[in-house]
Amino acid sequence: MRKGIHPENYRMVAFKDMSNGDVFLTRSTANSKETLDVEGVEYPLIKLEISRTSHPYYTGKMKLVDTAGRIDKFKSKYAKFKK
Repeated sequence: MRKGIHPENYRMVAFKDMSNGDVFLTRSTANSKETLDVEGVEYPLIKLEISRTSHPYYTGKMKLVDTAGRIDKFKSKYAKFKK
């Protein structure tokens, strides 16, 4: 294995699943401007659209919530009523 290619600045980071609100802590080098208080300790926050607690493969539910296209679908559906 080559030396000096791995980052040295690992720290605890909070990852939050925005679809269900689940938060988990793990070590990461990801940068973030936001923070989250977990059990009295402040951690950098990384927001996720989907994680192991909301992904259909891991949950066994085949329904996937589309959060990105809701507004576009609404606008295209009701565009015919616009004058």
